[in-house]
Amino acid sequence: MTDATPVIEIKNLHKAYEALEVIKGVDITAHRGDVVALIGSSGSGKSTILRCANLLEDSQQGDIIFKGEPVKWRGNGLDRHPSDASQVLRIRTNLSMVFQQFNLWAHLTILQNVMEAPVTVLGRDRAEVEQAARQYLDKVGIGDKCDAYPAQLSGGQQQRAAIARALAMEPEALLFDEPTSALDPELEQEVIRVIGDLATEGRTMMIVTHDMKLAADVSDHVVFLHQGLIEEEGAPEELFGAPKSDRLQQFLSSTMVS
Repeated sequence: MTDATPVIEIKNLHKAYEALEVIKGVDITAHRGDVVALIGSSGSGKSTILRCANLLEDSQQGDIIFKGEPVKWRGNGLDRHPSDASQVLRIRTNLSMVFQQFNLWAHLTILQNVMEAPVTVLGRDRAEVEQAARQYLDKVGIGDKCDAYPAQLSGGQQQRAAIARALAMEPEALLFDEPTSALDPELEQEVIRVIGDLATEGRTMMIVTHDMKLAADVSDHVVFLHQGLIEEEGAPEELFGAPKSDRLQQFLSSTMVS
């Protein structure tokens, strides 16, 4: 992959659940080091796009291209599915997902949670993985919680552990699906600081968020979705400072009221 090749490229994406079409032809590109924020009302399709990009959901039409490599499909429409299981595994392990509800294993310590996938999925050396996992937990500010279990941590600490777990896969890009929406405002700030640090490092990220300040502060490019289509997109200072469409103006006025 050259520097000009996008890490993630989505072209004319369509996604339906039976007769309900939720994504109606969307194009999104993230080059190396880009931070792309997806915003919009509930039901606009933003989380679905993220799940389609990571192949957690099957799309019915369009291309998903990872580092210049298109996903291989079989079938058409609602019967379309990825045809190469090894390709799916490779893409998923390189697009680490951070979920809204943390999804930590309750029976494992925080350190074990972070180590599990690199050891079992990637087959990496356990001692090397443990050293890296401790460093990632230090990086997100909870290095002292290695031996704790998820239930012993606050929501903000659990989400930071989930970010460390994603980083431990050493992915090409990080996908965040509403990473702060399950947190109260104080704990939310802990997670926002970590995401901001990752953006400063030049990591490639796609972030679905309801937090307009997070989108404005960390992203290079903002995509506003409305009813499964891109209504407006551009640099954050343009979308938040001078929105062009009536729908975006209405959305921002309802979400950015102090």
